[in-house]
Amino acid sequence: MQLQDILFSQGFGTRRVCAGLVQQGWVSVADVPSSDSFELITDSTRDFNPKDLRLRVQGVEWPWCEKAYILLYKPEGTECSQKPSIHPSVYTLLPAPLRQRPNKNAIQGVQAVGRLDQDTTGLLLLSDDGQFIHRMTSPKKHVPKVYEVTTKHPLDENQIQRLLGGVVLDDDPVPVRAAAAQMVGSTHLKLTLLEGKYHQVKRMLAAVGNRVERLHRSQIGALVLPESMKPGDWMWLDATHLKELGFRA
Repeated sequence: MQLQDILFSQGFGTRRVCAGLVQQGWVSVADVPSSDSFELITDSTRDFNPKDLRLRVQGVEWPWCEKAYILLYKPEGTECSQKPSIHPSVYTLLPAPLRQRPNKNAIQGVQAVGRLDQDTTGLLLLSDDGQFIHRMTSPKKHVPKVYEVTTKHPLDENQIQRLLGGVVLDDDPVPVRAAAAQMVGSTHLKLTLLEGKYHQVKRMLAAVGNRVERLHRSQIGALVLPESMKPGDWMWLDATHLKELGFRA
């Protein structure tokens, strides 16, 4: 595969832009995975096996990935939209190549796997793999999502039992249930859901007579948001992470 096509597949611009990056001396490659020796390439048509390739573009190392799987620590005051209405978009926290990866669909780049409200923080997945996005968001797949909830009023056992037994939301006669609900403080609840309806956590707490003050998603499947990450940080997901999500690429 020609180097300009490899760069294009990773979101570094049009093929013409990618060819220019190479010809101007901005691209080095290491075509042996275990090697730290990068070779400067100026021929944009030179062929490489992309699966064994490590790229260094304008001084930044970049792994070749057929599909991108990303974990982002979503900060408060951001929207999971390409065209936000009020607050900054979470996509601005990602480097340009992830936002520009070519896609057969009309939308370029990685897409948020589900959404978190603008005031909700925590673990957000992004990918350009449609199969992965469907697997993580389909209510039929029952992927557990764990939320840390701070409530306005003290919690009681009756509220916990109602969340576990099922509450009716205003637009759906079918009760929705928490898969697990653990009171870890008088106003701190750990809530596990298997589906993702609009404002579901907030509406479920309202249905039992309480109110969400802060909401943070800490886990999806067996994948836990790393303690080392800070709001706005992002990381690549590898095969081990995908296995924790119950997905095999």
